Amino acid sequence: MYLPPHDPHVDDPMRFKPLFRIHLMERKCATVECMYGHKGPHNGHIQIVKKDEFSTKCNQTDHHRMSGGRQEEFRTWLREEWGRTLEDIFHEHMQELILMKFIYTSQYDNCLTYRRIYLPPSSPDDLIRPGLFKGTYGSHGLEIVMLSFHGKKAKGTKITGDPNIPAGQQTVEIDLAHPLQLPDIENLRDFSELSRIVLEVQEQVRREEQEQEQRQEEEEHSQQAACQPAANPLGGEGAEGEETAAGAEGTTQNKSPASQPFVLPMGVISRNEDYPRTCRICFYGTGLIAGHGFTSPERTPGVFVLFDDDRFGFIWLELKSFSLYSRIKVSFQNAEAPSREAFDEMLKNIQSLAT
Repeated sequence: MYLPPHDPHVDDPMRFKPLFRIHLMERKCATVECMYGHKGPHNGHIQIVKKDEFSTKCNQTDHHRMSGGRQEEFRTWLREEWGRTLEDIFHEHMQELILMKFIYTSQYDNCLTYRRIYLPPSSPDDLIRPGLFKGTYGSHGLEIVMLSFHGKKAKGTKITGDPNIPAGQQTVEIDLAHPLQLPDIENLRDFSELSRIVLEVQEQVRREEQEQEQRQEEEEHSQQAACQPAANPLGGEGAEGEETAAGAEGTTQNKSPASQPFVLPMGVISRNEDYPRTCRICFYGTGLIAGHGFTSPERTPGVFVLFDDDRFGFIWLELKSFSLYSRIKVSFQNAEAPSREAFDEMLKNIQSLAT
């Protein structure tokens, strides 16, 4: 398992933790060992679930337990996963979230499911190279996000989740057709000024979406006409031209190498104060927030900030918080893993032996 670095150090390397290992013996005999816990390798089981998915199960979960009980297990987990002790965490809300995460993860320590991750394709027109990034998520710590590009949109999908937003959800969406022109550095310190700029763009996006829906309805009506097709309304044609121009403008600015000073507005909370003080470009975007258990999810406005080829940020306007993301550069070769074909063949051999 590749774990993110300790919060909030997003630029630190990923941490490596073995979870299981397979011994292939003579005569196609194989044994599986669980590596979880602190008592050394012990008996485990592995099986194929479906294509690109398999599961492991520990047959000796007593090896995961500690003599000091759950309290000792929690303190050990806290040191390993967060790099701190319980006494270091003074914020009551953060203590609650960390405890929830421990309870959630520890209940699956004897049975885990693995799914293959397909990285997004890369295009020369992309703002930056897509891929996996480590990001700060307040009291939830660091989480892994996959950045991908889809025409005029960019999406950040959670690979690891938390009690509020689970893995697989789209944590941020960036509107590449709507770049933001930030105010000068002094006015940028004023949160109300940044909020005004973002909300104006949000209203503009809503109007454009309504105009797009209206044009689609008019086109459908014209196609249903029995006689000659009706001409496109002048208003709709003009609006479409404006949208194209906005998109072209966004594309032009995307490739602009110029940088501008950047500072977080007063009142915006950041886990990592060591963020870059210059940025290339900013875009309007939305971020997904929800209550515990992914209740009442909603998309709220924010600012996507591109710092360089390997770092970007997102200002959550409603939460008044800032997430900093740094590219995962590890080659994933530390585990000395076999090739994809060899590993798939290994799983098939184990499955055939089990049956």
